[in-house]
Amino acid sequence: MDTTYDVAVIGGGIVGTASAYKIQKKFPDKKIVLIEKEKHLADHQTGNNSGVIHSGLYYKPGSKKAINCVRGRKELVTFAREHNIPHDVCGKVVVATDEKELPHLDKIFNIGQQNGIEGIEKIDGHQVREIEPHCAGIKGIWVPVTGIIDYRAATEKMAELVTKIQENSKIVLGEKVEDIEGGSECNIVHTSKAKYKAKHLIFCGGLQADRLARKDKVDLDEKVVGFRGDYYELTDQAKHKVRNLIYPVPNPDFPFLGVHFTRMTNGEIECGPNAVFTFKREGYGKTDFDIRDTIDALSYKGTWNLFMKNMSFGINEYRRAFSKKLFLKTLQRLIPDLTMDDIKEGRSGVRALLLKDNGDTKDDFRIMYNDRSIHVLNAPSPAATAALAIGEDVSQMAVEHFGLKD
Repeated sequence: MDTTYDVAVIGGGIVGTASAYKIQKKFPDKKIVLIEKEKHLADHQTGNNSGVIHSGLYYKPGSKKAINCVRGRKELVTFAREHNIPHDVCGKVVVATDEKELPHLDKIFNIGQQNGIEGIEKIDGHQVREIEPHCAGIKGIWVPVTGIIDYRAATEKMAELVTKIQENSKIVLGEKVEDIEGGSECNIVHTSKAKYKAKHLIFCGGLQADRLARKDKVDLDEKVVGFRGDYYELTDQAKHKVRNLIYPVPNPDFPFLGVHFTRMTNGEIECGPNAVFTFKREGYGKTDFDIRDTIDALSYKGTWNLFMKNMSFGINEYRRAFSKKLFLKTLQRLIPDLTMDDIKEGRSGVRALLLKDNGDTKDDFRIMYNDRSIHVLNAPSPAATAALAIGEDVSQMAVEHFGLKD
């Protein structure tokens, strides 16, 4: 523990790593330690999401999500090109399959225009089929700037650049932060294996963001609740039925984008995810259970308010999680000629939602600070796309509130 780091970043997902990278790039002489409890970076939300480079189509104009998604997306694509990160700006279609969806499709298009999404256009059913021949839609939106990327590879490259810029900076893997000891001039971060001295702290804990905030004596009313998303994959015989990305018109009353089709950078095609409450924050199996996580979530008023607001959706999502037939039925709304033999079970991911006690999940990106630390408390989708923009915001906050300077 002889080294005193200028900044310790806790959490090695793409947001934490991008924050470390942006600070290091701005201050090449500063020593940074990035601490991740897993043996690999990007092992939770970053490495288990759908791999989509989001355009910024859905987010409230002027919100941090909208601004940072558009800014971060452009920067991420440039970063991927410069560093040979597997990616493809292939475009996507958002497809309406029912007349009732058309007003919301128009609303999404108008939001996209306000957010400055380049090249979006309304298309008819014939144009939908020109782009995706097996897709059944009456109208749609073509979004040419949406893409796919290997987010794990992008995260690893950012971490590599941190230590390349400053050889005395360090990436620590496999160490869980257990306690934070504050001091007048320095903080001591106690992990499961060691102690690290750092003048300033940045927390990007994702699924553990609220718990880390409370360890750091932050007064936080909200609580993180996890939702698992299950994916299916198209079998080899069916891969020709999806060329790139196909999204439904999202239900405005449900806080997720709906089941969609995504061509991954490795050539696989995923269908999903659904969204079901998980009884373990970092539980990727359908029956995973953790007593602390379960009590934490089910003793919280916000969880029950969310359940009550979305009861019918929640029941349908749970039924679909355990029924291949029901999952297929949802997929057939977009691609009617899919069969049971065309899909096979794939992986799962878990999303962190910072819930207010009224059950509200539509909060914007949320970052707060005190004298010695910055906490990224809420960074749901499109945070991976926006990571470099969020990292820039964090680095600017570090300048303003920590007094970082060359």
